[in-house]
Amino acid sequence: MVTMEKSENRPYSQYHYAEVPTSPDATPIRPRRGRISRLAVALSFISLLTLGTVFFAIPNISFSFCHKMRGNLGALLTSPEGGETPVAASSNKVPLEAHIMSKCPDAQDCLQKLVVPVMERISEKVDFELSFIASVNNQSSDIHCKHGPGECIGDMLMLCAQDLPFSPEGESEKPTRMPTIRSLGFANCLIGQYKDIPDRVLVQNCALQHGIDFESLNSCVSRQEDDPNNGDLSGLALLRQSAIRSADLEVHTSCTVRLDDSVWCVRDDGEWKNCAKEGKGSQVPTLVEEIERLWEEKN
Repeated sequence: MVTMEKSENRPYSQYHYAEVPTSPDATPIRPRRGRISRLAVALSFISLLTLGTVFFAIPNISFSFCHKMRGNLGALLTSPEGGETPVAASSNKVPLEAHIMSKCPDAQDCLQKLVVPVMERISEKVDFELSFIASVNNQSSDIHCKHGPGECIGDMLMLCAQDLPFSPEGESEKPTRMPTIRSLGFANCLIGQYKDIPDRVLVQNCALQHGIDFESLNSCVSRQEDDPNNGDLSGLALLRQSAIRSADLEVHTSCTVRLDDSVWCVRDDGEWKNCAKEGKGSQVPTLVEEIERLWEEKN
């Protein structure tokens, strides 16, 4: 079982990752009393990455139903020539959000067939967010991921990559949030081999390809304490926060794409459903055109 161990300094009764799962049937992430050293937590995460393909290659799972999670809850981006500009949230940018589960094939299709191609064309006008669907228990600190603890780790890795600080080379200004071109590229790299998440080699290779420090990811996922005042949150806190957001928005299907705070299109059981523009919302040019229109309105 994967458990979360409570820290007296952790707000909102959140828990950190503590041990490698011992059974593929043990899918919830649950709290456990007591404390564990920071080193032990880091080593347990590294062990999980090393052995992920053994523990999470669960037979007889029907992926056709992976897209739904009820409860209270690859094509790769490339860096532009001549460097990159940090992406900061802006009220003038068009909000675009994809709600996924990291080990779901519909999420893979959604990113690679729609989100990534759109972002390659028009990322400078978009405030992009990758959010996650999981079940959060209000009566405890349990977090349940549809495809088991490996998916929870995958979700946390992608959220940590998205939340890591970034300092442009040669600049001494205060670090900004990781550029979307890097964090989304990393997430898309992982989800391109979603069955292998969270295999250590896969994570390291994807981090290397997109300029994300593996040790920083490890630190984020295995962090025991959170400092919300400084925006320094653990992977578990980020996942809980993201899952609650998806639940509050009544988003239960991986993958659900939201544009300007409204559902734009859904990838469900290998098909596009409930797409805007009379079903044409699943087409890259249609989404790009709508982002351009919203951009003009906002600016």
